[in-house]
Amino acid sequence: MENTNAIEKAQYHAWFHHHDADGWITVAKKTDTGKFKQYHYGPEELADELTKWLGEDVYFSQNTFYKPQRQIENIRQLRSLYVDLDFYLFNYDPSWVMGKLEHEFYGHSIPEPNILIFSGQGMVLIWLIEPVPYKALPLWQAVQNHFLKQLSELGGDPKAADAARVFRIAGSINSKNGNEVSAEYRHDYRYALRDIQNDYLPDLSEVFSKKVRKGKKGRKKKVVQLFNTYKLHYARLLDLVKLVELRNYNVYGYRETICFLYRYWLCCYTNDPSESLNQTQTFNLQFADPLPLREVEKATRSAEKAWYARNNEEANRIAMEKGYPGAGYNISNKKLISWLDITPEEMTHLKTIIDPDEKKRRKTIANREKRRSEGVLKREVYIKQMHDKTDDNMFKIHEMIQQGMKQKEIAERLGLSKGRISQLIKEIKKV
Repeated sequence: MENTNAIEKAQYHAWFHHHDADGWITVAKKTDTGKFKQYHYGPEELADELTKWLGEDVYFSQNTFYKPQRQIENIRQLRSLYVDLDFYLFNYDPSWVMGKLEHEFYGHSIPEPNILIFSGQGMVLIWLIEPVPYKALPLWQAVQNHFLKQLSELGGDPKAADAARVFRIAGSINSKNGNEVSAEYRHDYRYALRDIQNDYLPDLSEVFSKKVRKGKKGRKKKVVQLFNTYKLHYARLLDLVKLVELRNYNVYGYRETICFLYRYWLCCYTNDPSESLNQTQTFNLQFADPLPLREVEKATRSAEKAWYARNNEEANRIAMEKGYPGAGYNISNKKLISWLDITPEEMTHLKTIIDPDEKKRRKTIANREKRRSEGVLKREVYIKQMHDKTDDNMFKIHEMIQQGMKQKEIAERLGLSKGRISQLIKEIKKV
């Protein structure tokens, strides 16, 4: 009977979170070695499959994926925001934390969450959002990190803030303390991500640099950055994945470099070195000739070190004194193209790792499209219209001459010069 009750709790939890989902949902279970065994299910089969999983340390993904691989670049729908509160590390009493959240946080610095997950040690706050596609990931990450910052004093865990995160499901058992995981459902309203941004965050939509650049002719050029850091790291991750796809996963000779870049950019994006290594090893397994997992860890170890340096104030200070933008790796497109031998044809499929020629090509296309959208016509259409206009003027002039009007009067009536009227009258006589 207890097992049946636990299954019902898990099924309701999954339904409440994902009942209208689109994409694959990951269910994961920790093995004796500490690694995750995970499978992927569609929303319609998740409830039935959960009956086979329940027991100790069972988790499920908070967002969905467009293919059965739990990786950030495979996100299909962003469906929730979340913060994992490890308040037990500060010896805070759970009831005190609940009261503080109610009176000092909800409706002030953060909205009221939809679900609270209790595992016997900490608590996870879940905000359900109207599903948005992976393109909204930079904004999602900015909101996620803001919530995390607001709750840092209560033990907000920065390692549990990436979009591919899994959390414990109600009805399962936490093997660390033997407690059954429970969930409290506070409301079923789904927030709009943009509404959260507008109501609870500083103005993130446009960040202006303090330095004002001079454009051509001395005019001031306003520099606008939209979540620049998040967008760049994520876009480069997608470029790396796209490059591997373009090469049909045959990347022998580039495997170490690709894994190194993947791990570094993922660390910068998720702030979770452990999960970044795990996803890098999974990414490597997609290669036609993958590296041994130990080799992946060894070859990319410096990526994690650079990420730690990037988040170290002293390391950043020293780097800036030496003229660098900051600590960590600041790799130019020129170097990336050289390291990976990216061809001009491959660049046409990438978003950010491109050379000046490809950038110029895209600008030319964009300008051409802009001119068309603003009503600038192709030469052939323009010439035809001019001919039509000339024919119309010739018809009007012929009628006015029949009425006995002089050239000067005709010119004033049509808004043309007397010389132009004279030219058109000659054309009329030829007809």
